[in-house]
Amino acid sequence: MDEETRRLLYGSDNGNVRITKTNSGILLNLLWALGLGNKNIILEKGPMSDKKYGGADKFASTGGWTLAKGNTMNHYSKHAFIQLTPEQQQLVERVSWNIYRPCCGNPTYFPDCNHGMAMLGLLELMASQGVNEADMYKVALVVNSYWFSETYINLAKYFESQGIPWKKVDPKEVLGADYSSASGYRNILNKIRPIQQQGGGSCGV
Repeated sequence: MDEETRRLLYGSDNGNVRITKTNSGILLNLLWALGLGNKNIILEKGPMSDKKYGGADKFASTGGWTLAKGNTMNHYSKHAFIQLTPEQQQLVERVSWNIYRPCCGNPTYFPDCNHGMAMLGLLELMASQGVNEADMYKVALVVNSYWFSETYINLAKYFESQGIPWKKVDPKEVLGADYSSASGYRNILNKIRPIQQQGGGSCGV
């Protein structure tokens, strides 16, 4: 464990956290724990708890979490790490419906994998700190770009082929199902000659 990771885990005054290529995996796991453990109605009343899917413990974001003390589900939506106002909760719910990840076909509102659960934790954290909706999408796009770098390099290539530089792309649009879901991204790959990189995000992280 390097010093930065140790500080994030054990420190009490980390200030502003900066995501980098080096620490993006560590922050993924920390935010995953936050999203899984923080008490929120999205986890309790949303698709994760819909009986037609077999129960909240059946997903990669819960069954794949092996660092909990005791059973993972003893921590699922059990800890008041972040207490949102009704307005902040509504913001998280609205934004979470519009943010997808290319490893799955579900929005963050259905955080069935580690990336989805981590993004939920990040949205809760940002909402609690007064981040507005537009900036939440901007940050989410940056974070997704670290977790799925190859995906967003190729999406940038696609938009540039349409005459739209990456800095002009609307974060909310590119995070939507047409581009950032697994099926949406596959559709984009059929329209370009994709760039391939070693590694990348997966739900088994």
